[in-house]
Amino acid sequence: MARYTGPDCRLCRREGAKLFLKGDRCYSASCAMNRRAVAPGQHGAARKKVTEYGMHLREKQKVKRIYGLCEKQFRSYYVEADRCKGVTGENMLQLLERRLDNVVYRMGVGVSRSQARQLVNHAHITVNGKTVTIPSYEVKAGDVIAVKETKTENAFFKALKERKPNGTLPKWLEFDLASLSGKVIAMPEREDVGMDIQEQLIVEHYSK
Repeated sequence: MARYTGPDCRLCRREGAKLFLKGDRCYSASCAMNRRAVAPGQHGAARKKVTEYGMHLREKQKVKRIYGLCEKQFRSYYVEADRCKGVTGENMLQLLERRLDNVVYRMGVGVSRSQARQLVNHAHITVNGKTVTIPSYEVKAGDVIAVKETKTENAFFKALKERKPNGTLPKWLEFDLASLSGKVIAMPEREDVGMDIQEQLIVEHYSK
């Protein structure tokens, strides 16, 4: 019998791509996608024809799950991106990357975006010295993101200092593990997203 790996792994298989929903496990050899990268179920490996609408919908659902958003939240980012100058799809990804929970994850403070969101919700994170508990808070260049001073002696953050971070810190961010603080040194560019995302399919989905 195949080992059950949980709903997160099933989502990755269904989307055919890593969504990095299980933290450190996604970077290891034990990741379910490394062992069996097909959709769950008896007929998961069968080739199915996907319609154009299906391709658009699948890409939207994939990105929603990566950033952990509901439909209403995600659509609001598209609407805001469409109002801005520039390429709508790239604007949308930039807005998503600027979410505080994503920045905490990118800095390596949280092993997953869901854990980073929890850290923000529980008042462990400060922006420019002030506690912020809104995961969707939009950071800007020059913002200093840090673990709250009164929380640094927490067992979780002590262990964080000893843990080797996974992944590479994006060039638009800097982070000092010793002080558990970092800075947004620039706005993220499209190439900084570092994931297999076809944002134009999402734009086409919403623009119909």
